[in-house]
Amino acid sequence: MATKVVCWNIAKRREPWRELVAMDADVALLQEAGQVPEDVADRVDTGDEDHWDAHAWNSDWYSGRWKNLSDRWSKVVKLSDRVEVEWFKQVGQISEVAEDEVAVSGIGTIAAARVTPHGGPPFIVVSMYARWIKPHPSTNSKWRVGYSDGSAHRIISDLSAFIGDTDPGTHRILAAGDLNMFYGATHDNPLSLTDRERTVFERMDALGLEFLGPQSPDGRQANPTPQGLPEGTKNVPTYYTTTRSPETAENQLDYAFASRGFHKEVTVEAMNSPEEWGSSDHCRLLIEVGQKD
Repeated sequence: MATKVVCWNIAKRREPWRELVAMDADVALLQEAGQVPEDVADRVDTGDEDHWDAHAWNSDWYSGRWKNLSDRWSKVVKLSDRVEVEWFKQVGQISEVAEDEVAVSGIGTIAAARVTPHGGPPFIVVSMYARWIKPHPSTNSKWRVGYSDGSAHRIISDLSAFIGDTDPGTHRILAAGDLNMFYGATHDNPLSLTDRERTVFERMDALGLEFLGPQSPDGRQANPTPQGLPEGTKNVPTYYTTTRSPETAENQLDYAFASRGFHKEVTVEAMNSPEEWGSSDHCRLLIEVGQKD
């Protein structure tokens, strides 16, 4: 039986939690997750707080600047009893961690756990959120939002700790989430730092993490092809802005990767048709690991 994993940026909304528990999935990799609504709290397990809340390891240097470091986090959530989940506790950027720890360099960017399906071998899951970083004030930059590739590279550095051999076939890693960037963007894409973003996908490949998309036909494509993507792109929209809707969504920001070799056991599709989109501005990625029913 395949293990069903849902990857979803839920934008700190409450309704997605209810939709998750109705999916009969096993694990969720969430981004921008807030508190669990009380009416479904007994049906999900988010593990110990120190697997996702960077307040625990970031001391109090932010005191007087912000009320808290963040109000939304990457989380790994257990949704069924068909799997066991061992969450990795976040610690700062130390060079040697304990068996139950992961060194983390970005606030709210990562959550990691070991998932063991009943009757199957374990694999590592990583929920990724490449949050925007504003340029330094000295740049006098007009970028209002900033850039996401800096967060993405920090995520890659953190998950690299689970890669202890040059042979990708020795790893069983599934990493998925919202990278806030465009796969295969061309230089006329006004929303992309094209060359910088390309290095993220290249670095994943260099680590033996196979790009799984989702790509068409595993999701509905935008029509016509959006500006800044090549003709023949297989990108599938996973996000819409406030001026759009699921029907008119154009941009793919959410992706999945798996260790080369292990990736042959993994399928991923974008649940991006209007009727199945869900209650967030991002659609769900449905990932299945292992043999399907």
